[in-house]
Amino acid sequence: MGGITAPSLYAAFGSKEELFREAVELYSRTLGAPMMKALAEEPTARASLEALLQAAVEAFCKPGAPRGCMLVLGAINPMPANKSVQDYLRGLRARRQKVILQRLERGVAEGELPSGLDLSALASFYTTVVDGLAIQARDGASRKALKFAARCAMTAWDRVVAEASS
Repeated sequence: MGGITAPSLYAAFGSKEELFREAVELYSRTLGAPMMKALAEEPTARASLEALLQAAVEAFCKPGAPRGCMLVLGAINPMPANKSVQDYLRGLRARRQKVILQRLERGVAEGELPSGLDLSALASFYTTVVDGLAIQARDGASRKALKFAARCAMTAWDRVVAEASS
């Protein structure tokens, strides 16, 4: 960190955990923004989820940046002293799933999705896909492979929605 001393770090951020939280917030506002924008701005729930997955692939494979997702890969298995960091990231991941669920609920309200569709399960599935894309990206999967996985997830959408509509 360029010669910053411990007293300077604590004076600026209060603790290493607060520095980490600020870094996560910055990450969310920058690399995470296109994903949340996709959910909010696309005209249909399907287009929103497809754009979310595509934005995730691009964010997770951004040249010059670490591959994967800080929210998914950070503090998965921390020391007991860092449980609060793990809980913090778990909360952010849950918030992302809640935003996906809200977009699906909007799809039902707008008549795009059938009311009998298990929206919680569908939100969980797409959260799992995003998290899996992050892990695969971190492990070196190609952009092409990740885009293929995203296309497969959208094929699943078509089938699940069609089955719930019949």
